[in-house]
Amino acid sequence: MNNRNLLWRGLLILAVAAICVALAYPPKDKINLGLDLRGGMHLVLQVHTEDALRADTDADMARLIDLGKDKGAPGLTGHRTGDSSFVVTAPTPEARDAASTLVSNYLGQRWQVKAQGNDLALTMTSQAINEVQNGAVNQAVQTIGNRINEFGVSEPVIQPTSTGHRIVLQLPGITDIERVRRLIKSTAFLEFRLVRFPKGGGGVPTQEAILANYGGHLPDDVEILDGDVRDRETRAVVGKQYFAVEKRRTVTGRDLSNARPAPGQFGQPVVEFTLKPQAAETFGDLTGKNVGSGLAVVLDGRVVTAPVINSQIRDRGQIEGGFTQESAQDLATTLRSGALPASITYLEERTVGPSLGRDSIRDGLRAGVLGTALVVLTMLAYYHLSGVNAVMALVLNVLILFGGMGAFHSTLTLPGIAGIILTIGMAVDANVLVFERIREEMRAGRTVRSSIDHGFDRAFTSIIDTHVTTLISALFLFQFGTGPIKGFAVTLTIGLIASIFTAVFVSRWLFDLVLSRRRVQKLSI
Repeated sequence: MNNRNLLWRGLLILAVAAICVALAYPPKDKINLGLDLRGGMHLVLQVHTEDALRADTDADMARLIDLGKDKGAPGLTGHRTGDSSFVVTAPTPEARDAASTLVSNYLGQRWQVKAQGNDLALTMTSQAINEVQNGAVNQAVQTIGNRINEFGVSEPVIQPTSTGHRIVLQLPGITDIERVRRLIKSTAFLEFRLVRFPKGGGGVPTQEAILANYGGHLPDDVEILDGDVRDRETRAVVGKQYFAVEKRRTVTGRDLSNARPAPGQFGQPVVEFTLKPQAAETFGDLTGKNVGSGLAVVLDGRVVTAPVINSQIRDRGQIEGGFTQESAQDLATTLRSGALPASITYLEERTVGPSLGRDSIRDGLRAGVLGTALVVLTMLAYYHLSGVNAVMALVLNVLILFGGMGAFHSTLTLPGIAGIILTIGMAVDANVLVFERIREEMRAGRTVRSSIDHGFDRAFTSIIDTHVTTLISALFLFQFGTGPIKGFAVTLTIGLIASIFTAVFVSRWLFDLVLSRRRVQKLSI
């Protein structure tokens, strides 16, 4: 055996071991613990996609009315008749026909149009409804992810379910559970709506007062929303007030470009916001044409404040609502990270305590150590000194596994610990294949060196076959699994790659090293 070749192979193995130690140390900083080991929150959220449908419906209705003013169909009025339908009324048949043409030219194929006298009834197509609903769920996933990342939760799992417009959320290792719960529950579905009644900017104490103003029946384009009445000095909630606001959502939280906490006129915490250019133009038109009216700032279906529009407002404004410094910061965070396209409710909420996580770690480590000890004792008892070869390869295998997890900052879960134990079994199985092949060659009368050469060559195909098929299974688990299943797939994948390296390369090098130091007439195997 070429000593130079043996030296370089040994240096390569040493370099791999050193790199893996550097990647894995210290493990508490390099390898994250999953929800089942570290504790945290598990949530299942329901996305109310009808909110997104209403917002899109209102936006297209407002766009059609605005287009009519400049493109041959002035005087259009409209009101929403459902989550995904609205009616536009034209003053003349000619204006109705012009509006129908505008729908085809500017609103695409999203709407089915039916003429009813001077009215146009528009209904969103099923394909467009599916696109809006799926888009709302995907945007909610991204938005919640942005909020959680700003809060600093490591390795969160945020994934939509295949049906039902739901989101599964796992937050390992959080310490301020209540604040995270508030941050997520504050859906921050922000809307700006014109107040129809009362006119002075404040609300009225009862819904009956609003109904009385409209003769007992609300117009189709108006709805009643409530808000809190606060003490002027303490800003504490002392009652409720009600507003009649337009259903039309001309500008929503999706139109914000930035939000941040700031001191208000009297030093109280407020949230300043900035609108995107296109929304700023729309907002400017809305406020410019309604000077003297109230503008309701609606957050999650409730009126936060309803100031009177004193002048045109374009790209920036303030939200006042009796905030504390922390609540203003949290609201700014939710708005800045992206407003949800729809409101959400909680279908399931579970908290995994840190003590349960510690118990899981202890039990998992105990199982791992016991299983590894039994494997080591079995290999030493059955293969004698060759078993030492397998144990050394196994130690390096585990080291490479943790080094790989540290390099990718992987999350270790209870299924991940099971993946480590399975990897140990696969690694030992590869050594068993090699050793049994070597035994067969020695029984056939070959020399020790020839038996080792033929044993590794003939076992190689079987080792590659078993590892590659298991690796394909692990890749499918990673692609389609969630949370702990992905953790299992990651540890198994890294372990399988390490197993091939240690069983074929490292174990062979150890045999060659022994043979290069002395003449071996008989192998203890």
